[in-house]
Amino acid sequence: MSSSFRLGRVAGSEIDAHWSWLLVVVLFVWSLASGVFPETNRGLSDGTYLAMAAAASVLYFASLTLHELGHALQARRDGIAIEGITLWVFGGVARVRGQLPSAGAELRVAVVGPAVSLALGIVFLLAARVLPLPASVDAVVFWLGQLNLYVLVFNLLPALPLDGGRGLRALLRARRRDFLSATRTAGALGRGLGQLLIAAGLLLVIFAGDFGGLWLAFLGWFLLVALEAELEAAAARVTLADLTVSDLMVRNPVTVDAHTTVQAFIDQVFVRTRHTAFPVVAAGCPIGIVSFRDALALPRVAWRTTTVREIMVSAQEASVDPDTALPDVQPHLAESDMRRVLVCHDSRLEGLLSWTDVSRVLEVRSELASPVADPRVGRSATPLLRPHEEGRVVPLGRSRNSASASPARSITNGAGGQRSARRGPPGSIF
Repeated sequence: MSSSFRLGRVAGSEIDAHWSWLLVVVLFVWSLASGVFPETNRGLSDGTYLAMAAAASVLYFASLTLHELGHALQARRDGIAIEGITLWVFGGVARVRGQLPSAGAELRVAVVGPAVSLALGIVFLLAARVLPLPASVDAVVFWLGQLNLYVLVFNLLPALPLDGGRGLRALLRARRRDFLSATRTAGALGRGLGQLLIAAGLLLVIFAGDFGGLWLAFLGWFLLVALEAELEAAAARVTLADLTVSDLMVRNPVTVDAHTTVQAFIDQVFVRTRHTAFPVVAAGCPIGIVSFRDALALPRVAWRTTTVREIMVSAQEASVDPDTALPDVQPHLAESDMRRVLVCHDSRLEGLLSWTDVSRVLEVRSELASPVADPRVGRSATPLLRPHEEGRVVPLGRSRNSASASPARSITNGAGGQRSARRGPPGSIF
């Protein structure tokens, strides 16, 4: 099961929600209907409180979506592709493909989200003060105004992964000319903030008997988890900075014709090759990618009547150009269910890139970049080979422009299967 589900599309961006978001929506509605609104607007019916809570929750998460859309639209203006927006436990995240090209671009993207929250907070509070609204509506609008301002203040704290932390990283990045160093500094503040929130929340529960402190502790834990992902992504980007997709892709992958039935795909392609995913081609052109797990998820009775075209992931959702920088693809590979992408150029299949290959290279390069103990001097020493400084990339296999490059082999409609071709002459990417 995917970790998120689709809510819709706004301003050209896919809006998804993590499954944990449903729990937060329920808790929001319950806390507002049973506690907040009965205290601020006494004497109303339970049904009214429930309707107020539902409306407030929907509008609050709509506000968060607008906050993230602000980030996404600004990133798009700075030339970065937007994959979509995902709502999480305590907010949302705009999923961008690639790194913002400069510190100035990152700063602009960072400040737009809080600017949207500020505008929403002011609009809601002015509406509650100026407009002659019914008491129940006024309470909802006023609460939304306050909460958007709270979101603004919290997000401006200079700690990753908050917007204020991203702004701080942009400023440090501009000064130091070192993305990883700036990330670590802003990340240290983020780690301190997360630990402080957890400690404060637990103290409230233990010494004050306030179980609302659990929310504070949970928020701190969530920030720490998000921060670790941010730090890992930054380290991976630096470690893989000098590689492109063509350096790691599997060349000449086994393909399957779009009209092949699922039964033939399992019997004649998967069983003979035992790969986990295969490019799908139609008239020689790549149109998608299919995995054996997609086939197994289909009822057996439908295998003989269903083609791989019907269960594949479209190439539009899972393809990259061979010259794409590897760090721009790595986050998508790590988060996707398929964990693979087609590598295409001019509607021609060049290869297949898998998360397994990328993660192995990332692991080895990270190990080579770590200090090692030197018994001769009794202290840590830096390895002789440093990625991106002393190392040189020797791409695996031939380039796509090589006249001797062989086309991708295909297994179609009952054709015999073979193992995929080797990747080419031995080489080193370290």
